[in-house]
Amino acid sequence: MMAEQKKKYDRRHKEDKPVLAVCYDFDKTLSPDDMQAQGYIQSVGYDIGTFWEETNRMAADNDMDSNLAYMYKMVQEAEGRIIFNREKLMEYGSRVSLFPGVSTWFDRTRKFGREHGVIVEHYIISSGLKEMIEGTEIARNGAFEKIYASSFYYNERGVAKWPAQVINYTNKTQFLFRIEKGVLDVNDDGVNEYFQPDDLRVPFRNMVYIGDSDTDIPCMKLVNSYGGYAIGVYDPVKENREKVYRMMRDNRIRYFTAADYSEGTELDTLLKDIIRRTAANEALETRHFRNLDEARGICDEHI
Repeated sequence: MMAEQKKKYDRRHKEDKPVLAVCYDFDKTLSPDDMQAQGYIQSVGYDIGTFWEETNRMAADNDMDSNLAYMYKMVQEAEGRIIFNREKLMEYGSRVSLFPGVSTWFDRTRKFGREHGVIVEHYIISSGLKEMIEGTEIARNGAFEKIYASSFYYNERGVAKWPAQVINYTNKTQFLFRIEKGVLDVNDDGVNEYFQPDDLRVPFRNMVYIGDSDTDIPCMKLVNSYGGYAIGVYDPVKENREKVYRMMRDNRIRYFTAADYSEGTELDTLLKDIIRRTAANEALETRHFRNLDEARGICDEHI
């Protein structure tokens, strides 16, 4: 039974070139505001601040996960006002604004990676809604290898009825391990299997996590602690650096920069430096593991 189950999942294996996985939060990382506040909240007649106040109060009063609270509120307030289905959520997603340079960032960085012998892949790990993210222009154009985000279960008429997946700041880290091992399907328990260090598809040293706030700290800390690159970003218009300063002082991030993804910006230059370093570092790692295999083989012959 277990063997049959594992065959269903499409797993990715180590490539002949190093893979650099760039992982993102979405709201206030790729987009200047919460995705729900860019059309949905207004469509159900709510003030944005009031909507979040009520969902936070619901969570506090009921010992409820805050993401479950906002998803429940979305379903509740849509009733009798809008058809709350996947297509409608994707339509809201298509209206979501993006930071400067985001629309061309993914193709540009993949191209730069190819030029330096590195496979650059992009992943979303967000507490926002998967359906909305899927509706964005960048997702429709194939920007992401995988989108890990909260999502709904839909009934036989296609109407959202219940959370199918809820992602909060603490369980975000599991998806980094999935990316590390190439076990990308959320239901594939192969993520718990042991992998030899030289068999990992994307070791943590080849991961970049880009986020903006405290909800990203567990992922940032994990990536940082294993030699990867945690980057804090702030709104380039509002110029509020307080959060990234605090994360830097607390050793949560290695770098911070404005969320301007345009060519030639600080963030663009930073990722290109990381790509170059990945190419050089992985050449050394390959040599190390080759020497290690040879030494083990000689030792085995003498046992």
